[in-house]
Amino acid sequence: MIVDCPRFRRPRHETMIWLLLVTSLLLILFAAELFTNALEHLGQRLRISEGVTGSLFAAVGTAMPETMVPVLAVVAGTDNAEVNHAIGTGAIIGAPLMLATLAFFLMGMAALRQRGLHGPIAPEPSGVKRDLDFFLVAFILAGLGLLAPAGGTVGGLIRGSLAIVLVLLYLYYIVQTLRSSDALVQDGHGTSADGILYIGRIGLPDAMPVILLQLALGLGLLVGGAKGFINAVEGLSVLLAVPALILSLLIIPVATELPEKVNSILWIRRRKDTLAVGNLTGAMVFQGTLLPALGLLSTPWRARPSVVLAVMLTVVSAAWLRWHVRHGGVRIHHLLLNGLCYLTYLAGAAWLIKQGVA
Repeated sequence: MIVDCPRFRRPRHETMIWLLLVTSLLLILFAAELFTNALEHLGQRLRISEGVTGSLFAAVGTAMPETMVPVLAVVAGTDNAEVNHAIGTGAIIGAPLMLATLAFFLMGMAALRQRGLHGPIAPEPSGVKRDLDFFLVAFILAGLGLLAPAGGTVGGLIRGSLAIVLVLLYLYYIVQTLRSSDALVQDGHGTSADGILYIGRIGLPDAMPVILLQLALGLGLLVGGAKGFINAVEGLSVLLAVPALILSLLIIPVATELPEKVNSILWIRRRKDTLAVGNLTGAMVFQGTLLPALGLLSTPWRARPSVVLAVMLTVVSAAWLRWHVRHGGVRIHHLLLNGLCYLTYLAGAAWLIKQGVA
């Protein structure tokens, strides 16, 4: 179904839609560098492990844009409730899909020249195993929620119960991650900053209030584009004659996941593998628990073909990574399959659109 959107019918609005999208992308790129730099200084100042810095601080911070998109879509989106639910569901499912497939592939390609096709991606293994284990359990539960009866007391009870379980899983994950920090720091996995604090270049001291100021500035720039993306996707669904659900599964995650992608690319090039991988896997846990909980409670959460395909490919990609972490470690050529899973989704989505069943 193509959503009719009167605001974007006239051609003169086309340029503004694309301008909004491009401006938001550039804003995210700038904010990601600002945020990454501040986060390294914060982790070093607090003397915490790279696992905590990557899997909790960086993951949650850079997940704010994709978190705000479904929240704003459901709570204060467009005037069309069906569009809001489509954008919300697509952003919730599309974010983990993008991280487990395209983000890991791009991170591997960023290290290809330095390490070669068979070079290792070598983060601290216990944290990656924990992240992927929590994610797989949570996302499979969220996927099963798609099978709950639509409407009615039974369906509402099942979805509500699953939402509670997902929230509790994330809280338990936080506890487990923090517990591991001290031992990892003693083993040489403490967070360290490579360069000076960016806003320190204008004369501000490298002190905790200044670090928090730069973090807040970076987060503010990241979150600021969320509302604009909702309206841009609404307009693009008309201009490109593509359902809002498909666009929100593809375009929103590509844009809002840029912080994770850029941060991880920056860290993998600096050979900070624990930060690079933890930034992605920690965001996957956040987005595989709290965001599906929001979807279960606030959207119809139906098993549309495009959504089911996205869930299946996300689980396959994450399980593939988990298997290699346990059996000899992840190497760059392993991440080719993650990229292939993303291409498979693109091809599948195109076919579903052609068949009119997306």
